[in-house]
Amino acid sequence: MSKVVVVVGSQWGDEGKGKIVDCLAGKADLVARFQGGHNAGHTVVINDRQFILHLVPSGILHPGKLCIVGNGVVIEPDALIKEIDALRKEGIAVDENLRISKSAHVIMPYHMAIEKVKEESRGDRKIGTTGRGIGPSYMDKISRSGIRIVDLLWPEVFREKLDSNLEEINFILDRKYGADVLDADEIYDRYMGYSVLLKDYIDDTDIIVNRYIDEGRNVLFEGAQGALLDVDHGTYPYVTSSSPSAGGACTGLGVGPTRIDDVLGIVKAYTTRVGGGPLPTELKDELGERIRARGGEYGATTGRPRRCGWLDLVVLRHSARINGLTGLIITKLDILDELDSIKVCVAYRYGGRVIEDFPKELEILRNCEPIFEEVQGWKTNTAGITEFKLLPEKAKDYIRLIEGKLDVPVDIISTGQKRDELIMIRSHFTGP
Repeated sequence: MSKVVVVVGSQWGDEGKGKIVDCLAGKADLVARFQGGHNAGHTVVINDRQFILHLVPSGILHPGKLCIVGNGVVIEPDALIKEIDALRKEGIAVDENLRISKSAHVIMPYHMAIEKVKEESRGDRKIGTTGRGIGPSYMDKISRSGIRIVDLLWPEVFREKLDSNLEEINFILDRKYGADVLDADEIYDRYMGYSVLLKDYIDDTDIIVNRYIDEGRNVLFEGAQGALLDVDHGTYPYVTSSSPSAGGACTGLGVGPTRIDDVLGIVKAYTTRVGGGPLPTELKDELGERIRARGGEYGATTGRPRRCGWLDLVVLRHSARINGLTGLIITKLDILDELDSIKVCVAYRYGGRVIEDFPKELEILRNCEPIFEEVQGWKTNTAGITEFKLLPEKAKDYIRLIEGKLDVPVDIISTGQKRDELIMIRSHFTGP
């Protein structure tokens, strides 16, 4: 009997999903990415070799796994081709083990151009986008003017859509922003070159994924970013343009919700986020800098420093609810090893009232006061520990506190960057 597992970020992304998906992929037959673009990066360390993946699922690092880039992903062809080439240079096979959905939308040069000028025009109201065209590509998708990866295989169709879109985009770039316009012929020639390199990967991935489930195979779905960046359920407008929560796995891969068995939420042992937007437990002091330095909290894609704060259980209760989490995976526990005491946010105080459910209003999030419970630190090295019983008692207490407050069991604890540095409390796939 197959097992279908979805792995999602439970905070603002950067929770360490790459390593966890890599670990779970060992017993999966298929690993599929269901949303986002090359603005997200998954870092995996294997035998002191570091791999940073942006579009290709982490399962590619395991021989014999079929990797799917689903229809919910937006693809910048040049970035994908460079990623494939980089993997091959490292001795990683990328051929028939990678399939790309025909329905995945393509990021075009005009998406990147328009995003950059719009973000710059916001001044102090910048959202903090990466300027990689993710949002505008999703906008075109929703407005039914997008270009899908399958269109690259139909040159006349592609040219017609390109010319139509560029007519409007060039008008906006020129007249509104005074920016350089783009050349249709140059873009057409370049993207036709991409089509030659990518055509053998393009397939009906929804059919493939459902067939694997029908055949009783183990299937793993991975999202990018985190639930608090979900366009519907996150800190809007400081969000991404897709659905990193578990529901995005269904629409982003063409799989019905009744086929999913487990939803695992990755939780960093503290809280981080990149870019603008509220972060109620943010530490704007030496301790925040210390956690950032010890945790290496810099974006895998952009290198931007991440804002750091204490663990926020108001955020995690919201995430557990909207994702229907069946298990938690705690990462970077070892980063807290040196602290004398650790704070955990259990509620917010705003306008004289206590708030336990995550508010939708940015005004509240920006001005609320976190209510903390303080626990003793364990002051003992946990890096590399692989059995729960070997953790310091106070570290166990911290894990149990999280489980108790969220009413969701902790299934896995990561104790370092390397593939084997984790505690497996509950396994999710059967087989060798």
